[in-house]
Amino acid sequence: GPKISELLNKAGIKTWSQLAITTKKELQQILDAAGSKYTMHNPASWPKQSGLAASGKWDVLKKLQDALDGGKKK
Repeated sequence: GPKISELLNKAGIKTWSQLAITTKKELQQILDAAGSKYTMHNPASWPKQSGLAASGKWDVLKKLQDALDGGKKK
């Protein structure tokens, strides 16, 4: 969403490619630092999803997103 996007931008993550190479641990630290409102989000799949977006693999990304529930496999 826009608020998380803003957090990532402030952390220097401004492109799909940058997000794709950011570790899950780094992403979780960004969310944790933003406060309890953001700690419920699970960024585990964000690097993979953004890597697919950066590569233009929209069909593969859609299939992955359809299999996810809140960032985790259903």
